[in-house]
Amino acid sequence: MDESPTDLDAPGLAGLRIARAEAGDAPELLVLQRACWVAEALANDTLAIPALHESLDDVERGIAEQQTWVVRDGPRLVGSVRGKVAGDAWEIGRLMVAPDLAGRGLGRFLLGWIEQHAPTGVARLVLFTGARSSRNLRIYGNAGYVLERSVDGVAHLAKPAGNRGAGSTVE
Repeated sequence: MDESPTDLDAPGLAGLRIARAEAGDAPELLVLQRACWVAEALANDTLAIPALHESLDDVERGIAEQQTWVVRDGPRLVGSVRGKVAGDAWEIGRLMVAPDLAGRGLGRFLLGWIEQHAPTGVARLVLFTGARSSRNLRIYGNAGYVLERSVDGVAHLAKPAGNRGAGSTVE
C-alpha cells in the first residue's frame, strides 16, 4: 500500500491527513500519548499503564521498529496507531485520538487503517485495552474483535486476519 501522506475523506474526517510517522514526530506523539492514556488511567483506576511511562527514547524506538502512522489536522498531531508482527499475529497498539476529537470516527478509521496494513501471512489481528475501558471494548467489539482473556485488568482481544477492515471506513 502507498505510504505517502493521504488526505482523509471519510465523513467527519475531512481536512485530516495520515502519513507514516517519522522520528521528528516523536515529541508530539509522546504528548498526545500521555493526554490519551490519562483517560484510560481514570477509567481503569490505575497508573500502571505502560503508555504513561514511556520516555521520548521509547517512542522514537517504537517509530523505528513498528509500522507507526500519524494523523494531522494542519500542523497538529491528532491521532496515531502502530502495528507489528508478533508470532502469527499483527499486534495493534497505541491507537490514540486527541481527546477533543473523540467521537468523530477517527479511532475507528485508524483501526481499519492499521488492519489494512497488516502484512500478508498473519493469521490474527490482536490488541489490548483496559478491562474497564467500556468505550474501547465497544468499538473493538463492533469491529469484530472478541475477548480472548482478561489478565491483571488488561483485556486481550483478537479476530481472524481475514476480517481485517470489517466495520471500518477504510476502502
